[in-house]
Amino acid sequence: INAAEVEAAYAEFDTLLKEYFENYSFEPGARLVGTVLNVSKRGAQVDIGAKLPAFCPASEASLVPTTKIKSVLVPGMRRWFEIIPRGGHRVEPEKLIISASKVESEITWARLNQLKQEDVTLEATVDIISRGGLIVSAGGVRGFIPASHVRTTEAAGEEGVQVGTVLPVKFLELDQAQERCLFSHRRALSDSQLKSFKVGDVVMGTIISVKAYGAFVDIGGDLNGLLHVSQISHDRLSNVESVLSVGDKLKVMILSHDKERGRISLSTKKLEPTPGDMIRNPQLVFEKADEMAAQFRERVAAAEAAARLEEARMQQMRESAFKEEGGAGEGEAAPSE
Repeated sequence: INAAEVEAAYAEFDTLLKEYFENYSFEPGARLVGTVLNVSKRGAQVDIGAKLPAFCPASEASLVPTTKIKSVLVPGMRRWFEIIPRGGHRVEPEKLIISASKVESEITWARLNQLKQEDVTLEATVDIISRGGLIVSAGGVRGFIPASHVRTTEAAGEEGVQVGTVLPVKFLELDQAQERCLFSHRRALSDSQLKSFKVGDVVMGTIISVKAYGAFVDIGGDLNGLLHVSQISHDRLSNVESVLSVGDKLKVMILSHDKERGRISLSTKKLEPTPGDMIRNPQLVFEKADEMAAQFRERVAAAEAAARLEEARMQQMRESAFKEEGGAGEGEAAPSE
């Protein structure tokens, strides 16, 4: 090959390189597909199409911190990476620093926001136990369960919860900007246990707090409900403390459950054999609770059945009227012979 041909080949190569680098950005923030070449404890060498293989530090290999980088990056793997500033990473000056966790973060947080909206229960693995609560891994991120949101019998540091323990959790707070994720073990257990209860069920409860507007009742399994003053008795009650005290055992009916606000409404009013029994003879209400609840459910079922029959009757009348109007219209429109 003569000198002119060599010069022409170099010129063509320079043109191809220029076109390549114009089409592919290697600035921080750019995302591209790379192929993992080899992996060490420090990180992974990745071919992203640059002059030299890029370096993915072990700290950037996964969104969830791990000491086993080889469990998330494997030679031959092709995946998306994001170019990040060099920071304090010690590599050759011409090498680019890339991150797999940056790409994972966007996908993971989008999924977490959807799961939070749907109020999904996740499984969280306990990583660290502290006085303030539990640091856990769930849904691909590190999160925190405050001690007040760990079930009492499994509080942080007590026997039963150890590093590696898997707990059901629900979201308390999700802040992508601050990378803040709070979970609740209590909420997950409460929602799970509440599924066994239906509106109209009678449950045993213990008064844990008395207020002017009613009483809060522990109905078991970390579930508390409000027995509003208007639902204590058919007779008017001006002073809740004159009827209920902290520690009292009573039977209550579940009226409703506000899932979004986590509130359970209770009633003893529906369990009174005669109006005012809860004030005059609460023991009678306790003894007759299941019987009165059964009667209440029968009345509700009968009312719903009657409503369905009435709706069906009205629908039939509407259809009949429509047919009659349609027939009359056709008769009027028909030409006479």
